[in-house]
Amino acid sequence: MLSNHAHACFFSKYPHKIIGYVIQFQVLVNQKYNILNRSNNEHFFRCWSQRFSSFADNPNHSAKSNFHHGLLRKYCFVAQLENAELEPDCSRSFWAGALKQLNAFYRFSRPHTMMGTAIGIISVSLLPVESISDLSPTFFMGLIKALLPSIFMNIYVVGLNQLFDIQIDKVNKPDLPLVSGEFSIGVGIAIVAAFCFMSFAMGLMFQSPPLFCALLISFLVGSVYSINLPFLRWKRHALLAATCILSVRAIVVQFAFFIHILKYTFRRPIAFTRSLVFATAFMCFFSAVIALFKDIPDVDGDRSFGIQSFSVRLGQQRVFWLCINLLLTAYGAAMVVGASSSSISTKLVTVLGHGTLASILWHRAQSLDLKNKASITSFYMFIWKLFYAEYLLIPFVR
Repeated sequence: MLSNHAHACFFSKYPHKIIGYVIQFQVLVNQKYNILNRSNNEHFFRCWSQRFSSFADNPNHSAKSNFHHGLLRKYCFVAQLENAELEPDCSRSFWAGALKQLNAFYRFSRPHTMMGTAIGIISVSLLPVESISDLSPTFFMGLIKALLPSIFMNIYVVGLNQLFDIQIDKVNKPDLPLVSGEFSIGVGIAIVAAFCFMSFAMGLMFQSPPLFCALLISFLVGSVYSINLPFLRWKRHALLAATCILSVRAIVVQFAFFIHILKYTFRRPIAFTRSLVFATAFMCFFSAVIALFKDIPDVDGDRSFGIQSFSVRLGQQRVFWLCINLLLTAYGAAMVVGASSSSISTKLVTVLGHGTLASILWHRAQSLDLKNKASITSFYMFIWKLFYAEYLLIPFVR
């Protein structure tokens, strides 16, 4: 039996001869390994079955013919293809390759940041909603207009960062597609450029100034954060890096998408609400924590390549407990805000919700091993889950 590689080659060369049949053919011995090793030679075998059957079936061949027949028998081998298996093998190979590329793109897009963007926009878009009647097709269309270009811009930002961090990621994140070789640099550039173009095209098409401003600011901040040019590459400086993340996650997302829904979807005058102020203040704390904590598991690579993060300068343990204390302070303030509300439902949800999140955070922080990179990375993803949970609670603050 030939290997699966030979199956694929034979199938692609003679598709009309094999479906539903078992074919016996012979190949010159000195060409056998071309088949088994999947040679690129386009003419690596020919089927001789009919010629050999004429030798075997005709007893009146001359001695010379019998001599040639003997030589062919000596220098050829017989192989069979079970063709019923060829088409499924090729199909499985195609789908396996497609799934592998999708998985690589999934990791390239940094899904935890993409989910954070989506949940944040949905939560903030609910703040202008005053009654159940506001949850109309108009609202959902405005929400989709906000989500799609923002997620595309998020892919641009995280993709651009990977393009300029390949050497660092060989130490910090070796499983990312550009580092592992699943994507070439050309493919990475093409993805980043395509999603940036689609994001701005949608922003212009939807004719919402706050939405377009949010995209433009995200583009500029994401670019100066990552691009390695003079006066750029702000991620090398701890304070500038934190400012980049805080400005987008805490301020731009809250105000831009609130105004987009309130004025350009509901067509109402702009009026900032208690819930918007609370969301902005709380996310300033949370964005600062994400900006600080994201560098804790990356301290080895950052130190090697001159990235002066707070974790490199102050140490992992000090930055870790700074993040925990900032979050606990934010949760305590949120419980006070919830308790001061005149609505019983708001009090229950905000006080109990933030109290529960604070207790879970404290419990997990006590058991973290700061010497274990996998444990630190897992805790960082837990911080993102707290980020998602907070956006679920924000719409209840009224």
